[in-house]
Amino acid sequence: MEERFGVVSKIWPIPSFMREAKCETSKQGQGFLKRADTEKLRETFEKYAKFTGENGERFMTPGDFIQGYLGLLTEPDSCADTVKRLAGCVDTTKDGLISFVEFQAFESLLCSPDAIYALAFQLFDINSSGYVTFDEFRDVVEHTLVHMHLPFSFSSDFVRLYFGKKLDRHVSYNEFTQLLNDYHEEHALQAFRRKDGEKTGSITALDFYDIMTTLKGHLLTDFVKENLLSVAGGGKSAKAVSYPYFIACISLLDNMELVKLIYLSATKGSKTSELTKEEFLREAQKISKITPLEIDILFQLVDLRHQTGRVVFDDIDVMAPIEQDRMPYKIQSQALQDMVHETYEGVGRGFVVQLLENMYRFSLGAVAGAIGATTVYPIDLVKTRLQNQRTGSYVGELMYKNSLDCFKKVVRYEGFFGLYRGLLPQLVGVAPEKAIKLTAGGSQVMFTNPLEIVKIRLQVAGEVVSTRRIGAGTVIKELGFFGLYKGARACFLRDIPFSGIYFPVYAHLKAKSCDDRGYNGALSLLCSATLAGAPAAALTTPADVIKTRLQVVAREGMTTYHGVIDAARKIWAEEGGRAFWKGAPARVMRSSPQFGVTLMTYEILQRLLYVDFGGRRPEGSHVTPAPEDLLPINPDHIGGYRLALATFEGMEVKYGLCLPKFQRQLPTLRPALSA
Repeated sequence: MEERFGVVSKIWPIPSFMREAKCETSKQGQGFLKRADTEKLRETFEKYAKFTGENGERFMTPGDFIQGYLGLLTEPDSCADTVKRLAGCVDTTKDGLISFVEFQAFESLLCSPDAIYALAFQLFDINSSGYVTFDEFRDVVEHTLVHMHLPFSFSSDFVRLYFGKKLDRHVSYNEFTQLLNDYHEEHALQAFRRKDGEKTGSITALDFYDIMTTLKGHLLTDFVKENLLSVAGGGKSAKAVSYPYFIACISLLDNMELVKLIYLSATKGSKTSELTKEEFLREAQKISKITPLEIDILFQLVDLRHQTGRVVFDDIDVMAPIEQDRMPYKIQSQALQDMVHETYEGVGRGFVVQLLENMYRFSLGAVAGAIGATTVYPIDLVKTRLQNQRTGSYVGELMYKNSLDCFKKVVRYEGFFGLYRGLLPQLVGVAPEKAIKLTAGGSQVMFTNPLEIVKIRLQVAGEVVSTRRIGAGTVIKELGFFGLYKGARACFLRDIPFSGIYFPVYAHLKAKSCDDRGYNGALSLLCSATLAGAPAAALTTPADVIKTRLQVVAREGMTTYHGVIDAARKIWAEEGGRAFWKGAPARVMRSSPQFGVTLMTYEILQRLLYVDFGGRRPEGSHVTPAPEDLLPINPDHIGGYRLALATFEGMEVKYGLCLPKFQRQLPTLRPALSA
């Protein structure tokens, strides 16, 4: 015992589950909820702590924390006992004051994945002993509104199973979590038995409504609540609700997220497909133990929306528990749905839909590729001329010292537009190249090789003074059909490894550079795509050099090549290994920014011109909502305290632990019902 500021208090250790809850991010919030900085948390604490001890230390009173900081029970006639009980969840020393250490520990608790259970345990563990006794359990339950309206029997076998025959057994935290869950179900069963005074195994529709709205209100959406009487007992003005029907209705509403997954599995991820009762039942038997009676109740509710005899996803969604729309569980629910969509992506969609999607992506790829190619085309021209420059086999051939020298000479002797020689065939070929490259690294060669060889011959045409005007048509005529595929093998050797390197690196960098909500902005996309292009372009330069040598026209005195192996052997013999890396800097300078601009443009176009073909949105294209974004919060609710209101509310609606909010409470909560 210790006298502290005139208040007698026992010094209890912080419960182990609170010590273990010191996580850096909230698993409850899917990793988005950041722990509050200690300095910022203390600043917030000092703002609301009104009580000052003898040594100058600041403390929060129950009113400071519950009413001042959390903003709960602020009405003039608020129940003081409820304020004290709720504050006791934080006040582990039970001295009536909340220290900064306790305030900080509670913020950590709110970040734990089992925060609602932990909060409820703190409420019941009145003496902070680390366990719950029967007297503590009864004391809290007796103060809840649901007990005042539908009393819970403490002399039941259920209570003795948990607290022992003599009610002297102490319940640990892990055991308490099961007790709390089972208590909620036991209370509903006791209420049914109490309403069924004549032991007929049924209750009236009005009693059914009373039990459901009082004990299972967290499972009822507005739609379900409005139609609860209409479907009671099977509908059609039924006067009695049987025990099996009562249990089935609760089970159905308690498993609406599972019902959603059954629907999505049956429709291969589609949210618009219609299912009959027989189709839904058949799929349910594959996945879970959803009973025919539960499915019958589901379709009774659906029939109140429309008389089609079929269900769509929106019908199920409108019945999902209210808490899914305002609690952190919405993130978990959406994650499960996304998993089903990913599993069935592209499955079950018709040929026309898939064809339209391919045309859509092809068009976006063409536009993005054209923009990317135009942006870096001068660099590509310089790269090509440097790779074609021979050493050792042709005296006086060395025209360019380096990339900068090449750039200057092209502009000086051929004009600015000389930098864009061969751009037209490049733009024509970039559509299939960029669109098809997204699926397989080498398959685009059959489309792009003819256009690339024309582009290369036009790029090097300016090196030789000639009175004959060389255009794309002239090159095509000279080459013939089979000549257009000269160097195709080298293209395969270049493009397949390029894609094998580029896209995994891009995906990794994209994931690493997204913000904490999973979103990639334009700068993030540009940097990821550009950086990924550097190793891919550099490491495939030897194949690109061979391809260039095979595709250009050998001038008088130059070595000619007859295939990939012959070219590689002669280049090595005449110019050495360094020749295979000619133009590597220019290639990196061209490919990296080109793919950076192309991929960034492509992904932004997908967002601006988004069309839902039944698949999933591109990774990083939309912000994943953090749970705190779903809740109205006080700017001072930082870190774990962003979920404080939701967690307190969850403890009430999920487990019926609603304490009186006002000094005077009505003796009953029974709603006004009309027959």
